[in-house]
Amino acid sequence: MSCSSDIELSVVIPCYNEEDNLTVLFQRLQGVLEGLDLTYEIICINDGSRDNTLEKLIYFHHQNQAIKIINLSRNFGKEIALTAGLDYAIGKAIIPLDADLQDPPELITKLVEKWREGYDVVCATRRSRQGESWLKKMTATAFYQTLGKMSPVTIPFNTGDFRLLDRQVVEAIKKMPERTRFMKGIFAWVGYKQTSILFDRDPRFQGETTWNYWKLWNFALDGITSFSMLPLKVWSYLGLFISLISLLYASFLIVRTVIQGIDLPGYASIMVAILFFGGIQLITLGVLGEYLGRVYEEVKGRPLYFVRDAYGFKNIDDLIKE
Repeated sequence: MSCSSDIELSVVIPCYNEEDNLTVLFQRLQGVLEGLDLTYEIICINDGSRDNTLEKLIYFHHQNQAIKIINLSRNFGKEIALTAGLDYAIGKAIIPLDADLQDPPELITKLVEKWREGYDVVCATRRSRQGESWLKKMTATAFYQTLGKMSPVTIPFNTGDFRLLDRQVVEAIKKMPERTRFMKGIFAWVGYKQTSILFDRDPRFQGETTWNYWKLWNFALDGITSFSMLPLKVWSYLGLFISLISLLYASFLIVRTVIQGIDLPGYASIMVAILFFGGIQLITLGVLGEYLGRVYEEVKGRPLYFVRDAYGFKNIDDLIKE
């Protein structure tokens, strides 16, 4: 969709079972936006919610026509819902925002100030993470450190989706059609002039997060496989190393046999060797399978999402994603 000169700022909010947070979210968000003296729109993507999220979104849309709703045909996941919002946002600057109020809407004022200074991307970097367990903080830190070392793209540490994106950045992102979408990596990959501001992340306002450790693990795999080839390359070097060790050990056995004669190897050492190399092979196949599965998803060429209905858009037919 083309950009409209009438809208200066778009706020994109993926929503999944967020009915308890919407009232406070819109109160705080509209107060901030009205104080900026900017024309704005708020695009909410209902990602197959099972509660009354859609009904409440429609209620707030009737209260404020700047609130627009994209109702997806089912739950596609946050990354796809965010992509849908970016596809149909028409502002000169776009800000993705979570509905759980962990990222404070009041920070938008500082994001806009940096944008007006000439930055294309203004990241909101977490200085602290309130309301999260030590295990969640530790695993998040380990993930960012691991990805930072493995990926050729510099992905900002401890930075989520909450940031400001200039229109030209969003247009560049829309040219990236991959199905496995790790948005934090995509935001970093496109480049442009970037900066960041620090903030203290609040606990979730209401409700329970749907991000359990299994989903976070798969999310981490998506990030690593989308932006690093190192897991594939490492097995070549590991195979070369094991082959070298095997050659040295074979030479040792030949020399020992010549000097001391033939002896019978032990059962335990044989089983250890078989299990070790069997495990290495299975891990290698697993890594190859992860990349192959992602290639399979890409070549099928399915649409990223389908829109069931929408509210607040002039031409609903434009929302059919092909």
